[in-house]
Amino acid sequence: MRKIALLMMVAVWAALPAAAQKREQERLKECGNVLKEILNVPDNVPQDLLNRAECVIIFPSVKKFAVGIGGSYGRGALVCRSGADFTGPWGAPAMFALEGGSFGLQLGGQATDFLLLVMNPRGAESILGSKVKLGADASAAAGPKGRNAAAATDVALRAEILSYSRARGLFAGISLEGSTLRSDGDANKNLYGKELNARQIVREGAVPVPPAAKDLVALLNKRSPKNLSEK
Repeated sequence: MRKIALLMMVAVWAALPAAAQKREQERLKECGNVLKEILNVPDNVPQDLLNRAECVIIFPSVKKFAVGIGGSYGRGALVCRSGADFTGPWGAPAMFALEGGSFGLQLGGQATDFLLLVMNPRGAESILGSKVKLGADASAAAGPKGRNAAAATDVALRAEILSYSRARGLFAGISLEGSTLRSDGDANKNLYGKELNARQIVREGAVPVPPAAKDLVALLNKRSPKNLSEK
């Protein structure tokens, strides 16, 4: 009986990494689905802004905590353009977490998708370096909508990070000031099978694009193949 119990425990332990990896793979696929749906919204992210973004971050189905007021937590993926100056093709994703209280009340209990555009190298390097508080460590603003950014405010155009939300079918710019972004080390390990930080994945090309992210990265390379920001 003890031998059988031991074998069962070994089997369970062996299955844990595979289950954790599958969870992150499904999350990446969902990130791809969310981005595709958002980019197909008629009044969506201005193409001009997407073409000038160094990175995008997608958080599917962020939910408000059941306990506490306004606390929210989401998990998703960061994808950046490759190359020293973010001028190459979109590369492998790094898993990220979104935490904060300032936007919790705006969710209204509904699962909300978030899309963030990182608009300059300073913002990208800040996010890749450590845990970042939006509005303090990196300037942030609600992203403008429409076919072009001509009507965008100066605040939005100067921001390092522009953020959007989608809930109940409604797509809009939303302020995430006060919330934090951080690399999800456990998720990266589960996905890639080894300890990796966001900088190693994004800037050093430590791993190739995983199969689960192929559609997500292909979509970005199709919709915004070149970085048109001024360097």
